[in-house]
Amino acid sequence: MGSVEFLNPKGFLLLTGLVPLILFYILKVKRQRLRVPSVWLWNEARRDLLAKHPFKRLIPELALLLQILALAALSIALARPALRGGRITGDHVAIVIDTSASMGTLSHPATGKATTRMQEAIEAADNVLSAMEPGADAILIEGAREAKVISPLDRDLRRLKGSLSQVGVREVEGDLGPAVALAADRLRSLGGRRRIIIITDGALANSDPLAVAGIDTQLVTVGEAADNVGIVRIDVRAGVDPTSHKEQSQVFVMLQSFAETPKDVFVTLTVEGKTDPVASRRVLVSPKEKLPVVLTFEPSPMDFGKGLQAELSPHDALTLDDTAFGRVPQGRKMPVVHASPSEYSWVARALDSDQDVDVQKLTLGQLGNVNVDPEALIIVEGACPESVPGLDVLIIGPPVGTCLGVDVGAVVEQPQVTSWEAGDPRFRFLTFDGVHLSKATPLKAPGGSSALLRAGTTNLIADASIPGRMVTILGYDVGETDWPLKASFVLFMRNVVELARLHRSQGTTGPARTGDPLRIPLPKDVTSIKIDGPGVPERDLAAKGGFAILPSVDRAGVYHARWTTPRYGSAVIVANLTAEHESDIRPRPVAIDANAGVTSGTKVADAHHEWALWAALVALALIAFDIFWLTRKKNSPVLSTVGSTSPKLEKGKEA
Repeated sequence: MGSVEFLNPKGFLLLTGLVPLILFYILKVKRQRLRVPSVWLWNEARRDLLAKHPFKRLIPELALLLQILALAALSIALARPALRGGRITGDHVAIVIDTSASMGTLSHPATGKATTRMQEAIEAADNVLSAMEPGADAILIEGAREAKVISPLDRDLRRLKGSLSQVGVREVEGDLGPAVALAADRLRSLGGRRRIIIITDGALANSDPLAVAGIDTQLVTVGEAADNVGIVRIDVRAGVDPTSHKEQSQVFVMLQSFAETPKDVFVTLTVEGKTDPVASRRVLVSPKEKLPVVLTFEPSPMDFGKGLQAELSPHDALTLDDTAFGRVPQGRKMPVVHASPSEYSWVARALDSDQDVDVQKLTLGQLGNVNVDPEALIIVEGACPESVPGLDVLIIGPPVGTCLGVDVGAVVEQPQVTSWEAGDPRFRFLTFDGVHLSKATPLKAPGGSSALLRAGTTNLIADASIPGRMVTILGYDVGETDWPLKASFVLFMRNVVELARLHRSQGTTGPARTGDPLRIPLPKDVTSIKIDGPGVPERDLAAKGGFAILPSVDRAGVYHARWTTPRYGSAVIVANLTAEHESDIRPRPVAIDANAGVTSGTKVADAHHEWALWAALVALALIAFDIFWLTRKKNSPVLSTVGSTSPKLEKGKEA
């Protein structure tokens, strides 16, 4: 049996109108004394005439009863009665379940038993399936960053309810738009009655109204109000201790409070493989405050490159945003691999002058055989290998032919520099005025490549960068110019190194977000890797062009990639949730582009099984009958008195 719920209980305030209605029937009116021929007709009203109180006895009348019933029916109509727990109307029902990170919030309902919003949502979906009409079918769709069909349209309740076991919390931002659009698309082509039921806590990254394409929709809300403090950003950098002058790792953690009271929390750092924290700090976070916290520690040589975890304690209602991940940076010194046919050059001299550079000198033959740091800056003079390890690349004086997608032409004698891309970060704070070249090889930059330095229509420096890798090609040997004698050459080398340091740092902190594909930078000659991580058992991934892609990850944490050919190597990549919308677990409305009923997860019901219209029709019928009753013709005998053919009744006497 279903239970009745009133969606607008304030409608019962109309019942207060019963008080003045009854007063109209029992309140006496002030009478005037008049002389009449006889009073025997008013014998029955004698008591009323002699009463000295302002009220008279309430006499049951049909008109009064009709008016009371009409007023009651109107108040019930305004209160919007709905049958709860009854059948879910619809031949085809699409159930969209929010599985974003905020659905992992702990709740303490009236029962006192701790549960999560996700468990409440699964229970609500189970109740919806149980309440469907006989013969109706349903489709289950999971909505987080992307839409996923859990179960196709099916009439078998056992299979549908069994599919709910596949639903779980994903550590990603919530965006129900794709899932609701998918539900509307699947139902649009079907005939009969269609209905979409959305189960969510309302913590969505996208505030745009959900498009339901005019299909009847019911919004089921789960979760209760709860305070929360979460990590919404993390950044890791290498630095130097100003006192000891030793290398240190600097971790910047941004805390965001969504609580009504101050929270006293500890922020701790732990290096992968260690049980004891390497740094800790206690902070007081004020209500609604965004608080940056800086933690530093001196890593040991064995710590470089390992995963790093920042954690808040004690944990609160949402534990998923109490942790964030980074990677211990390799150190302030930038690894640079310099491959040159000569033992010493102007490039080597510029690198040696930079104390923050760790140079590994190789011959051109060793470049493809010796293990190098996969995030090192590779500088090659007088050659252009087909496969270049490392991250960023600088090629100086390549031979005639093709070099990393750029065509290298025949030697041109004494080209005159005419222009350069002053806005390019590699040319920051420098000028080529007064630079002379004895000879150079023109560079033809097809495709996405661009010219950085020009001598008329001849390109002398080309940018052959690809996503995630900066590639710079100089079409001349710097020893054949007077450029090394000018400050601009040192500035150019410093800019290239600093950009490589920046790219390396970005790869260290990992801009990867949960819910997005995980992009893993690799040496270009690596074709296959093994990867594992939280919730991801070790698996093989193909690599191409210096990258491997792991399809969208739904768990935050540290991921490890390893490869054995053509040489041994490894990489650590991190993915983080760090989303303010998910950390804000306070109840908030969800916008839908059509009228939709709203109910809580504990009272899942047929959204549009309301009886307000029927109650209003009953009230209208009662009012119409009351009007008919009062205006009907009365067939009563005409009373007369002696001496008067038309006796005047006492003025003000009620009929």
